[in-house]
Amino acid sequence: DHYSRLAQQLTKLPDKLRHLAWLAMESEAGEEYWVSMNMAGKFASACHYTIHRALAKRLGLKPLMQVENHHNFAWLEEWNGKPVYVHRKGATPAHAGVLGIIPGSQGHNSYIVRGLGNKLSLNSASHGAGRVMSRKQALQTIPKKERDAWLSERGIELMSGGMDESPQVYKDINQVLALQTDLIEPIATFAPKIVLMSSDGKSED
Repeated sequence: DHYSRLAQQLTKLPDKLRHLAWLAMESEAGEEYWVSMNMAGKFASACHYTIHRALAKRLGLKPLMQVENHHNFAWLEEWNGKPVYVHRKGATPAHAGVLGIIPGSQGHNSYIVRGLGNKLSLNSASHGAGRVMSRKQALQTIPKKERDAWLSERGIELMSGGMDESPQVYKDINQVLALQTDLIEPIATFAPKIVLMSSDGKSED
């Protein structure tokens, strides 16, 4: 929010286009944002690694590899011999041979995928199933009992999770994957049994 406001102050655009404001990467603010964004990305990755390591230790398992779903992020890459910034909003890297995760929802399958390196998509694929309603709409329209019953019928135990992440708010992950056969190759499927997500602070008992 801070950098978005700063960009809007520095980039004078018509009111209807203010959300398209940017920070020049050669500017002090742009460099500061780039460093901050990458620090946040490394922090998130470290948190995931710590959680997974602790869970594996508790279960007495040895992880074979670590696969990430790094998304809504920007990368400095080389295209046609030139350095460019690739912002994958709603997307995750899918370079040739690179493993990634495309999750469904609290109640739908998730997939480990291998990237095919499609340059027409900037070596990218969707970072998830995608929503059919906004978080606000989900909070206003889906009763908690309906969400809980939906998961219970499928044998899924919900330990914690906000109504804005109800499985009903997401598209069919299988249909989404079917539209990306030129971007990724699914190599493993995971069905949810236990869900532990951050609470939204509004919809828990």
